[in-house]
Amino acid sequence: MFRKLLRCVGEYKTPTALTLFFIVLEAVIDCVIPFITGDLVNHIQSGEGGMDYVWRSGAILVALALLSLAFGAVAAHTAAKASTGFARNLRREMFYRVQGYAFENIDKFSAASLVTRMTTDVSYAQMSYMMLIRIAVRAPLMLIFSIVMAYLMGGALATSFVVLVPVLAFGLILISRKAMPAFRRVFKKYDLLNESIEEDVRAMRVVKGFAREEYEKKKFSAASETIRDDFTRAERIVALNTPLMQFCVYFNMIFVLLVGSRLVVTSGGTYINVGEITAMLTYGMQILIQLMMLSMIYVILTMSAESFQRINEVLEETPAMAEAADPVTEVADGAVDFESVSFRYGRNAAQFALSGVDLHIPSGATVGILGGTGSSKSTLVQLIPRLYDVSEGCVRVGGVDVREYDLDTLRGAVAMVLQKNLLFSGTIRDNLRWGNENATDAEIEEACRLAQADEFIRQFPDGYDTRIEQGGTNVSGGQKQRLCIARALLKKPKILILDDSTSAVDTRTDAKIRAAFRSYIPETTKIIIAQRVSSVQDADMIVVMESGRIAAIGRHEELLSSCDIYRETFEQQTKGGEQDE
Repeated sequence: MFRKLLRCVGEYKTPTALTLFFIVLEAVIDCVIPFITGDLVNHIQSGEGGMDYVWRSGAILVALALLSLAFGAVAAHTAAKASTGFARNLRREMFYRVQGYAFENIDKFSAASLVTRMTTDVSYAQMSYMMLIRIAVRAPLMLIFSIVMAYLMGGALATSFVVLVPVLAFGLILISRKAMPAFRRVFKKYDLLNESIEEDVRAMRVVKGFAREEYEKKKFSAASETIRDDFTRAERIVALNTPLMQFCVYFNMIFVLLVGSRLVVTSGGTYINVGEITAMLTYGMQILIQLMMLSMIYVILTMSAESFQRINEVLEETPAMAEAADPVTEVADGAVDFESVSFRYGRNAAQFALSGVDLHIPSGATVGILGGTGSSKSTLVQLIPRLYDVSEGCVRVGGVDVREYDLDTLRGAVAMVLQKNLLFSGTIRDNLRWGNENATDAEIEEACRLAQADEFIRQFPDGYDTRIEQGGTNVSGGQKQRLCIARALLKKPKILILDDSTSAVDTRTDAKIRAAFRSYIPETTKIIIAQRVSSVQDADMIVVMESGRIAAIGRHEELLSSCDIYRETFEQQTKGGEQDE
């Protein structure tokens, strides 16, 4: 898994290599400095060399310190560049991967979980990578160099490290392992917290409409409190690192000072001298600090392992829709054929959403689809642009199985306008050009006139340059639907699907929009899902659906006499005053 993810280092291999190079130089210099310091102390004690030697040694120490500082600064710069680049590549690879998902794949991950993986998890991965190329290299080098130098200068006195190092290492690993379960739990709870925030923001009007602000606050506080508790529990355990390290540091200082001083006095400085004791204390501090650094790396990497796993799940997810080996790159016309189609959401779904659907729509026809809630009207039309693949049977567009098309070609020939329409942040003009990025201002205005949107757009102070807020919150539902219809018209598709997308406009406006379809895109196949009979009664073909099956097919007059579902719906709406006069 780590090898696969490290491929995202990509073009940042050079700054990574430079970081490793400068870190090695910094570690070597930091290990040489105590040796020179100890030698200087010995010369001062013996009076050899005089002040010239002191000034010369002092200048060397200053130069080495500046070099160490410079190498450390350069390493920090290159490490930051490498780690942020690695994070950018990871995030890009995840985003690109998600763009290639089928709906079946997306259904496996919640939107909140994908956001957490691309933000929080990638941040942990970035931090881990920086620590790997800096501290994870520096700490072992410093540890090895310091132990070697301690033995060279202190001889048997350095044996204290042989005792302390395993004790400290064992304690730090034990502490880290105790803290890890809490860290792992946090990531899953981050998903729930983000999901709560996203749901609350999207449903803000509902929350305020039902005066449920206090309930949402309590729900958010509970999720936040759970994360806080887990982090607090883990941090309390990790905090034991400090007293354990301090105990080892002070024990080592006392041991070196007591035993070293005794050896200096009893041997008259022949076995070990004051300068060597000074160096031993410095090396001892370095050894224990590097062990502390290694324990931090262990904690961070263990925490990040969960993040790496979650990132890898996104990258390793195999798109449910495979591209054809030799894809068709042209859609002949807008004819649509469903041949013995059955479909269920997911391979393990308990029941089929669609069963045994046979439907043949000639190119250029206007088709209405009616049915009660849960009759799978939307599921049916989602199979046309291959948002999902059929479980059984096949769907043909232009006489070709949709699975044989290049996906961009197929979806470029189909325009869908949904009931829950989505507008993006930007101007009205920018949103409309999603249908055709090269559309002229004249074409945009014509599409809006046909969609009955031009009039209200011109009432805005900035007209077509009016900024749409995120999610289209500054326009009404009916305005949003008409803008989305105009956007679809600009695409000039071979198949236009309206999924209950005129539900927020009045019947008169609905009729004008349908009339525009007949004049502006006569050769386009128009499939209209509606709740109002008036929206489809003049269609060439009306499909009545019930429980995932086709209950009846015919024209308005035929269905009134032959289909009980259609007739009851028509009579209820007519009596309710919903029918056009």
